[in-house]
Amino acid sequence: MYPSASRLCSTLLQRDLTALCVSTFGTPVKNAGTLRRLSSPASVCFHSTFLDNLTGKPEPSIAASESLARFSTVCSMGASGSSSSSSRLYSALAQSLSSAPDPQPEPCPEQDPCAEPADPDRLLKECEEALRNRPARLHRRFVSPSDGSTLSRPIRVMQWNILAQALGEGKDSFIECPLDALNWDERKYLILEEILTYRPDVLCLQEVDHYFDTFQPVLGSLGYHGTFCPKPWSPCLDVERNNGPDGCALFFRRDRFELLETANLRLVAAMLKTNQVAIVQTLRCRGTGQALCVAVTHLKARSGWERLRSAQGSDLLQRLRAATGGAGGVPLVVCGDFNAEPSEDVYRRFASSCLGLDSAYKRLSADGQTEPAYTTWKIRPSGESCHTLDYIWYSRRAFSVDSVLDLPTEEQIGPGRLPSYSYPSDHLSLVCDFSFRDQPNHPL
Repeated sequence: MYPSASRLCSTLLQRDLTALCVSTFGTPVKNAGTLRRLSSPASVCFHSTFLDNLTGKPEPSIAASESLARFSTVCSMGASGSSSSSSRLYSALAQSLSSAPDPQPEPCPEQDPCAEPADPDRLLKECEEALRNRPARLHRRFVSPSDGSTLSRPIRVMQWNILAQALGEGKDSFIECPLDALNWDERKYLILEEILTYRPDVLCLQEVDHYFDTFQPVLGSLGYHGTFCPKPWSPCLDVERNNGPDGCALFFRRDRFELLETANLRLVAAMLKTNQVAIVQTLRCRGTGQALCVAVTHLKARSGWERLRSAQGSDLLQRLRAATGGAGGVPLVVCGDFNAEPSEDVYRRFASSCLGLDSAYKRLSADGQTEPAYTTWKIRPSGESCHTLDYIWYSRRAFSVDSVLDLPTEEQIGPGRLPSYSYPSDHLSLVCDFSFRDQPNHPL
């Protein structure tokens, strides 16, 4: 065990930032001092009681590289300097790397059999204690629209755009949300409370800009394996005192699954790489030996970009066909903030894909054919925005939907909408329980 939480967190960050720079620049890190500044206790805004639950590993040796020095300037975890110049530097680096292969994460190591996972009940109580001066969280219930017989233990999947901290405080202009409701020192507990309440087997997140100092160490201590894929030109970098780029993150429980294949993708439109990313992983259930493919993505935002979203969706579907072997291959779950209503072309592409996908949250409707009225509800200077943008797609032939977490009512959300003192994001989390149908296994 490490003598202090801060040293452990620093070591975790050094280890993961080293891996990130290797995967991004293809070279190990030379500038150890720069790396330590990135992962120093001063730049880790994280409550020590969580870190007390983490188990440590020997501090890795860190080799030298000027690539990391440049990278650390951009992903400075809130260090001093002009945010606009950081953004320009990061964009220049991203452009210089655009012709290189997409960075690939390192293989998932086996879980240390001697490591004792943290107690999720204890962590949940710590969240509740930290939030004792805030209103109670939104209480939601599971609806059980089971559509067939199941032969296996359900797999709980959670999809959530958690709202990047830099965007919430610096760019998104939630005019009905008090600024102190977005304070990271408390908001992080709201996010963790939501995750710990539902305890998914697979967790898919978007707008993650505190991966290394919060989500990776905390969820890692609970037995999750995590993968992070940042956006090449994250808007977070335009915000002063940012925490680095935001991106997608995918976590799964190590005791439930083993990792077979993984890929971090930059989505393509008109043969050009875009700023949107995806993570695609093939997992195998340790109990049954059945394989499944899980993907998380975050498509281009805002109206006027419908054609780009459609092209990004087509690119992702093509890559998913290759990863799964098509409709008769490995079963598939795709989570994401698509930034698209069901009327958009990208939604229709997924609904009509040869992969045989269906949207899990249609199961909440009486006829099973209609999406919810909203998955995001916010008020900005331009007015009130209430839309369905978030989805969990799944292979119809392979999975049965056992239960779906319902969505809070307008009265529960409140007149100020989202985010708020009681809910940390402008997007609502989606949670589904899936079971494999009676079908042959798909081992790889």
